[in-house]
Amino acid sequence: MDDFVCNKLTEWDLSDWIERFKYQGIDKESFECLKDQDIDQLIAKVGPRAKFRKRLKALEVLPSTIYIGDKGKRKLDSQEECTNIQSPTKKWCGSTPGSNTESILSYVKNIMRNTYEKLHHGDETMFNAFLKSKISDLETNKREFVGVFGKTGAGKSSLINAIIGEKDLLPSGSISACTTVMIKVEANMLNLKYEAEIEFITKEEWKDELWYFFHILGDKADEERYEDCYDTVERLSAVYGEEWKNKSPENLMDNKYFRKIPEFLCYRRKILTCESAKELSAKLAKYTGSDSKEAEGRRWYWPLVKCVTVRVPCNSLLQHVTLVDLPGNGDRNKSRDTMWKGIVESCSTVWVVTEMNRAASDKESWKILESASSLMGNGGECQHIHFICTKSDLVADSDDDPAAARTLIFKTNMKAKEEVNKQFNNRNRTTKHFSDDCFRVFTVSSKEFLKPKRLNPDDTEIPKLQEFLQNLNDSYSKTLNYVSGAYEILSVIQWARITEVPSNKREVCTDLEEKIVLRLEKVRKSMEESYSAFEKCLNEGVEKSKTSCEANINNILHTKSGRGFHRTLTCVVENGGVYKPKKGKQINFNLTLSSCLTESIDEEFRKTFPNEGKCGPFNGVISMFSLNTEKLIEKYKHLELQLTFLQTEQETMKTNLNKIIRERKKEIYMSLIETIEETMQECYQKAAKFTGTEMLKNMRDTIEVYVREVKNVMFEKAKEVMLHHLMELMEEILKKLADTLNEAIKLSLKTEGYSVPDFSKEFELIKQYYHALKGYASDLGRRSFFR
Repeated sequence: MDDFVCNKLTEWDLSDWIERFKYQGIDKESFECLKDQDIDQLIAKVGPRAKFRKRLKALEVLPSTIYIGDKGKRKLDSQEECTNIQSPTKKWCGSTPGSNTESILSYVKNIMRNTYEKLHHGDETMFNAFLKSKISDLETNKREFVGVFGKTGAGKSSLINAIIGEKDLLPSGSISACTTVMIKVEANMLNLKYEAEIEFITKEEWKDELWYFFHILGDKADEERYEDCYDTVERLSAVYGEEWKNKSPENLMDNKYFRKIPEFLCYRRKILTCESAKELSAKLAKYTGSDSKEAEGRRWYWPLVKCVTVRVPCNSLLQHVTLVDLPGNGDRNKSRDTMWKGIVESCSTVWVVTEMNRAASDKESWKILESASSLMGNGGECQHIHFICTKSDLVADSDDDPAAARTLIFKTNMKAKEEVNKQFNNRNRTTKHFSDDCFRVFTVSSKEFLKPKRLNPDDTEIPKLQEFLQNLNDSYSKTLNYVSGAYEILSVIQWARITEVPSNKREVCTDLEEKIVLRLEKVRKSMEESYSAFEKCLNEGVEKSKTSCEANINNILHTKSGRGFHRTLTCVVENGGVYKPKKGKQINFNLTLSSCLTESIDEEFRKTFPNEGKCGPFNGVISMFSLNTEKLIEKYKHLELQLTFLQTEQETMKTNLNKIIRERKKEIYMSLIETIEETMQECYQKAAKFTGTEMLKNMRDTIEVYVREVKNVMFEKAKEVMLHHLMELMEEILKKLADTLNEAIKLSLKTEGYSVPDFSKEFELIKQYYHALKGYASDLGRRSFFR
């Protein structure tokens, strides 16, 4: 057996089978010709055999083989093999290149790792450092988050199971039963195991929650807090059984109660690894919540859990996508709430799941959507809202004729879609954060999809959601982006090795530098126009806030009366102005006080920072930024490599800027409520100190007086803080544009004589992929591979 086979099996984590392959005399040539029956004889175990088949299939589409050399470094096969490679264009004749993109990406990544390794062992020059930095920047792995909202029993678990093809992964009726555990579902691309990673809240946070629980239980006469009391008892009983009764929070923090979860005590994450989805599901039950009848007599730890990440082996739909089951309105625990906000604002898609028979009238679903809309839209990056009506098959009786039942289901589905769309369009407080075409309604039946009786699989609309996830994965574009970046880097290396100094360099530099100045001025002007528009909107918002804030706060302070409200208000001030009950409307003083400010900018904000990629931020001025290097390439053919580098560097820079803007715009938008919250902390701390019979009156008076005294300063400060953040972003954009392009010109056109290794073979290989992928994308009329 040659080194190739041994190294390949080691690379694929199948070294246990080396002796078997050696005994059967498998060399490189026979390795690449193995058939299914041969593999069955060589590898007896199903798991390793499936892994081997997948790796071998991926290897078949690679234009050359990369293997681990004797010293552990990745090397290319011989030059002879490299030069006799079948071109990508020929390889794809009669097939879809998109189906091979993951293998192509893997191959090109191996080339770039090899390139990095050679550069790393080369001279420590500024140019080599630049190249290594560019290669490192290629390794981006942004995941698309799909947030799944919906109350327990709406069919979320069945929906997710059906879509990802894992019937036993999430038990029906148990997903997020406790409404606080966030459950992420993504692919495990490292091995064939089903895994779960459990993240706990800290001991200090649990201690704070225990004090809160006993505070809630302190006044059983408050009927409006009944749901919170029931929830508190459920949580305490889950962790402690009956032992929590007649014990103080300090006693309940004894380590003896947490012996079976040492990870909680040691601030570590717990990892579960299983061979099947069913086995993992059973082990996870105590950490995600379950039916209370099943929980009797056993200890359950879901109240201590912040987040669970479930990983499904080799699931192509989830390779770059994470499905996240989310509580409806965050959590009173600060770390859970911070994580919830972070995920919601990072969701490119949101699914609102509700039962078919009450889709349009389900108040809870619409309330969830409305309460999170600002965080998803202007405060986030949501581009798609899918309202998913589950159990669509239940509208027809099981005894109905299949054809008649199918007709009835279709008719009901169309009516539901019409009613839900009408409801959405009538909710201006939600729609103002999103584009007109972001909202879609799906009527699904997981049951019929898995066991068809009256509907075809396509009629259940599950395949439509699968197709959507596949498009979100978009491995094709990821491959295009990576290959184009690799081509740029190797182009730089190629011209760096040229010893002859091309003429006209100074002329080209002057042309480009003049263009940079002109284009930057255009960007500056567009951003300043946006700044002025925001300033005008905020001035109006400040004045409206000053005149309405007292009335808005008083509406909350005086809507409730009686013995119980003082406890609710105590919870509000002790939790920084926010109270999130188990059921019912939450109270958020900070949101109420900042509402006029955010409403004043919502329309302008969505126009300036759209989540959709059609125009881009600041009215598209960054997306349209161009030095027109294509025309220069036509004029200066001898500088084609240098100018191609500038062109791709320009597009990479725009991509990176858009990523920066996407994150910073969230901070800019949320700065309004954060400034209000920060200003109000002194008030909440004062109000929280009151006790005795006049407690409610004193708290109300303190809040009313404080708002009256600070309103003239507080809203102005919020405006100034937001404008300051906006100005900082504008200055950073201009600086990055200028610095990046000037540095690129300096490297490509103003410096000669670099000492770098020869990567001409690698350059020719990646050049073929680059042009083939680029041409294929153009043929399909797809969007540019540059983002």
